[in-house]
Amino acid sequence: MSALLEATGVAVEYHRTGAPPLRAVDHADLTLARGEILGLVGESGCGKSTLGRAIVGLQGTTSGEIRFDGRPVAPLGLRRRPAELRGLQMVFQDPYASLNPRRLVGDQVGDGYLLGGTSKTEARRRAGELLERVGLPADAVKRYPHEFSGGQRQRIAIARTLAAEPSCIIADEPISALDASAQASVANLLVELVRELDMGLVFISHDLSVVRQIADRTAVMYLGRVVEVGPTRQVWSEPAHPYTKALISAVPRADGAGVLPVELPGDVPDPSRPPGGCRFHPRCPVALASCAHDDPPLTILRDGRSAACVLAE
Repeated sequence: MSALLEATGVAVEYHRTGAPPLRAVDHADLTLARGEILGLVGESGCGKSTLGRAIVGLQGTTSGEIRFDGRPVAPLGLRRRPAELRGLQMVFQDPYASLNPRRLVGDQVGDGYLLGGTSKTEARRRAGELLERVGLPADAVKRYPHEFSGGQRQRIAIARTLAAEPSCIIADEPISALDASAQASVANLLVELVRELDMGLVFISHDLSVVRQIADRTAVMYLGRVVEVGPTRQVWSEPAHPYTKALISAVPRADGAGVLPVELPGDVPDPSRPPGGCRFHPRCPVALASCAHDDPPLTILRDGRSAACVLAE
């Protein structure tokens, strides 16, 4: 599969008055093919949402390159966004904050069509079709966001994104603010749309159980870096990086198992003062003495996966 989206060596650094710079993303590499779902997982604060915002141009980068369908993605606001980049869109975490409460749903969904030169009447008609496509009644065009539940609002946000006719969507924790039943419904909707429309989807989540069910491949981030990438089933059954193994062991299971192992102590270090060498080594149960000063790059393994660990084969 050829790459629809490529992020190479991407770094995002925040400069703070009177404090060391905070590097939220540090030389991260990702690829996504058309028709593929890539799960991006990691603990809170690992940089996955920042990377997602950088990919669509909502966050400036310190270094690295992001290319969508062969074109470089520049941060929004620096210049007019090329029409070709309309195909790269984002679904945000909070369905309550991502919609304007003072505008009709039909007008908000129809904005994408208006930007493409469609008449207002036609945009409203097509907005109704999109709302039906995501499981809502067509007359939702005449209603306001407050008249819908959280899960329904997220469906509206997805419909608004689809109006731009994207070939790639970055979904940043799109179900975390929803109840359990709505989570499953919205996640299944995204999978259906990817398969039906042959889009690419980066699904950012801290919920590994959901990613395991829907993602073709999974990328794991720790303290700003991508530490493992591979087919989801393989990453789940045979994690190559100790951090991935710890994350998977923390997923609750039907038998009551699923707690962080005692051999993984402490919290994620301060990203403005990351440890030397491998960033995971202070918490790693299998760290070698060399891990304190050697920083392994993300390397392709014999089975085709990638991992940033000296013990991975």
